[in-house]
Amino acid sequence: MKKVKIPYHTHTVFALFATSGLVLLVAGGSTALVALQHTPELAAVSLATTPTISDVTLAATAAVVFDPRDGSVLYAKNPNEVVPLASITKLMTAEILLIAQSPETLIPISKKALSMKEAASDQDFKTGDSATLDQLIRIGLVASSNVAMQAAAESLGEGYLDRMNEVAQNLGLLNTHFYNPTGLDTNGSSSGAYASAYDVARLAALFYKQNPEYFTLTRQPTVSITVGSKTITAKATAVPLLTIPGFIGAKTGYTDLAGGNLVAVFDVEINHPVIVVVLGSTHEGRFDDVTTLISALRNNPSL
Repeated sequence: MKKVKIPYHTHTVFALFATSGLVLLVAGGSTALVALQHTPELAAVSLATTPTISDVTLAATAAVVFDPRDGSVLYAKNPNEVVPLASITKLMTAEILLIAQSPETLIPISKKALSMKEAASDQDFKTGDSATLDQLIRIGLVASSNVAMQAAAESLGEGYLDRMNEVAQNLGLLNTHFYNPTGLDTNGSSSGAYASAYDVARLAALFYKQNPEYFTLTRQPTVSITVGSKTITAKATAVPLLTIPGFIGAKTGYTDLAGGNLVAVFDVEINHPVIVVVLGSTHEGRFDDVTTLISALRNNPSL
């Protein structure tokens, strides 16, 4: 059994998946993240039974519909293929930040962070700004601010990428690797992060279980945060999903290398959440792909 020391955590103990052999333990102020040694079968999807969904056409290169209640895969298209992750990376960035620091930690916006003004939500950050971790995560998840998540990650010191990759390994996300905290492409041929659809589904299940108050923020049409004496307001990136019944929350991602990525949580029935992942779609097609999968799942009599 391997232990990773984590200095701060406020969440409760839970088993991530009953069938996975992965457990997070929290005890007091100096808690530990404990993961049972992974076994090879946890690293990749093995469809031992017939998936619930079949005969759907998607633009995405890879996709998974995952039931976090028992770890079952209800649909899979290239579930273990490693592809660029884009801004879905920010789920892991937020996860390690909320483990390590209080949401009220005040964080300066660095020059490096300001150099990453790629998204509309980045444009109002200026030199000298600072904001709490809570505010940065809000705009980072809801509106996918790169400036916010880069600055927040830097607050952990130089080892934040090592921490992200260590947590991924300890959770058995063996097809996942992070090169930066935003998921932005590093150049014309290299992405800031890579993962499989199956790994993304399990990461999203973890984040939703541990941080529902942040994940569910993504179902609002805009987000406003306080940065010093000013307010920054930005449009949510998951707006096309807001009209789908049962929508709980989502994280989007898009870069030239990744194409359109999306992971979303829906209540497919009352108190029955499922995780839907589409990777390598198009900017608009990712929303169509998720809608197609949810409709197919709800129309399946075996659900």
